[in-house]
Amino acid sequence: MSTVANLQPDPAPILACTISRDVQNFDLLIDDMEQELGENWGDLGFEDALIFLGQPESALLQFVALAVDSDDETDLARIGDIIRTAKEKSIKVILIADQVSPIALHQLLRLGADDFVPYPLPEGALHEAITRAPKQPEPEPASAAPQDADPEPHPTFKAKGDRDAVILPVHGLAGGCGASTFAANLAWELATGSKTDAPRVCLIDLDFQYGSAATYLDLPRKETVYDFLSDLANADSDTMLQAMLTFNDKLHVLTAPSDMLPLDILGPDEIGRLLDMARANFDFVIIDMPKTIVAWTETVLNAAHVYFALIELDLRSAQNVLRMLRALKAEGLPHEKLRFVLNRAPKFTDLSAKSRVKRMAESLDISLEVQLPDGGAQVTQANDHGLPLQENAGKNPLRKEIAKLAKSLVELNKAAESGKS
Repeated sequence: MSTVANLQPDPAPILACTISRDVQNFDLLIDDMEQELGENWGDLGFEDALIFLGQPESALLQFVALAVDSDDETDLARIGDIIRTAKEKSIKVILIADQVSPIALHQLLRLGADDFVPYPLPEGALHEAITRAPKQPEPEPASAAPQDADPEPHPTFKAKGDRDAVILPVHGLAGGCGASTFAANLAWELATGSKTDAPRVCLIDLDFQYGSAATYLDLPRKETVYDFLSDLANADSDTMLQAMLTFNDKLHVLTAPSDMLPLDILGPDEIGRLLDMARANFDFVIIDMPKTIVAWTETVLNAAHVYFALIELDLRSAQNVLRMLRALKAEGLPHEKLRFVLNRAPKFTDLSAKSRVKRMAESLDISLEVQLPDGGAQVTQANDHGLPLQENAGKNPLRKEIAKLAKSLVELNKAAESGKS
């Protein structure tokens, strides 16, 4: 039975402990803890944990594995107290989450959990979380004077207008087909593809109502975005950079506004000006488009080098492809810029589904040049944790395919630049 007493350091020093409502619900965690620590760990319930963390003996703990599931979401206040108490004692907190809602997970991470591991535990995930260094607090500024500077990470380069970006919009032709996930991960792969001469990349979220780039990269939605968009006619490149945030100092992001806005808050002229400023200051501009066709969709399509249209292997996607192509052809717009991307494509061994893919492409008279595999639950977990797949699940098959695409785009762009010179 789990008691505070069984955590005394005699005969075996307790270096870590699990904290849960019932650790038997996390049997894989028990196995991993035994593999990592042998007998040098203990188990606590939520109530016992707060008592023990208040005692001097808790100073021996190197970390706690806080395991929660969906049934614990009604007890978030007490769980939050456990996290805060552990952090006050400089004890690393590893959050083990099983089917926890994104809102609850985000709340617990914001309270100070150092790491997050989904349950069931991927092989080696607990070991990696234990060995990763905990987040270090930012050093206090040397001066005691009040700081007026904005603490959020903004682009640090000067707007010189000396670039000519490749513009790559991403448009989901059906709800939930993964367009925003694709856009965020493609932008990150482009920004990190080279350690020496990586291109300067920005991600612009033009879905003013349901844009999720900020969520997927754990960035705040700032009021300055609305201020910038509402005065685009008078804005310049420096204003645009101030409205942007940076993710891990490598990817520059213009998030959607903090409030839900009508999509026609901007017209074609304003969107054109935004794209011109982005093109002049970046090498690649990834645009996360709304699913709705609006007046300025034509502006983005005309500016695009390639217009990625994401679909799935289902009837609604097929019907929407036909609608999209019919609309573009009727208006004489450059429909040939569309590159159809099949998300959650069947595995190579699924011959029946592969045959359906071929028939779908033939019946729609399109080419499915990019087929992305199903990344599974790791994709949702990475999005909820606010990290690209490269950072959270580097071996995920979806991440590998997006990385290949990013590499080919960079190589094509370099070849095109060489041809111009």
